[in-house]
Amino acid sequence: MGTVTLGVSIAVPEPYGSFLQKRREGFGDPHAHGIPTHVTLLPPTEVDASSLPAIEEHLAGVAAQGRSFRMRLSGTGTFRPLSPVVFVNVVEGSAACAWLQKRIRDGSGPVARELQFPYHPHVTVAHGIAEEAMDRAYEELADYEAEWTTGGFALYEQGADGVWRLERDFPFRGSAPSVSPAVPRQGGSLLPGAAPQIP
Repeated sequence: MGTVTLGVSIAVPEPYGSFLQKRREGFGDPHAHGIPTHVTLLPPTEVDASSLPAIEEHLAGVAAQGRSFRMRLSGTGTFRPLSPVVFVNVVEGSAACAWLQKRIRDGSGPVARELQFPYHPHVTVAHGIAEEAMDRAYEELADYEAEWTTGGFALYEQGADGVWRLERDFPFRGSAPSVSPAVPRQGGSLLPGAAPQIP
């Protein structure tokens, strides 16, 4: 069956998601169109395609232990010089994100893995572009604010074209999908029934 590259994340809902994706494109990040705006819980991980059912079962179990929580973004930060990334800070919801990602990567589970750097929840707005553009991203989004209630997380798969596509949502126990904010599906499109993106 071969291998697939997966990621698990909390999508940033509309209208915030497409706004930050468009800003990322505007800063010159060539990968922005294929990466829905998100907070990573499991970074890109190559797995055997045959392990997908076990991975989905594991993620459903983690989600069943979770509860909806508030997420708030405020201002910018950077991982430079260690990593060429500028991001928007997660200032509320960080502890819940850390709890989730630890359980997703648990050593007894099907996606156990170590991280290259300590986990730090964030929303990337520029990655691997010219320093001047990175500086612009850092400065222009310094006053950015957004908040919402997160009702779950999602599994994404990276296609051969580099685009990350939603494979399955994992709502927390007791979360009502009908009241969840509109979430970008991939590269500019939304889940059915979602509100249109801002121009």
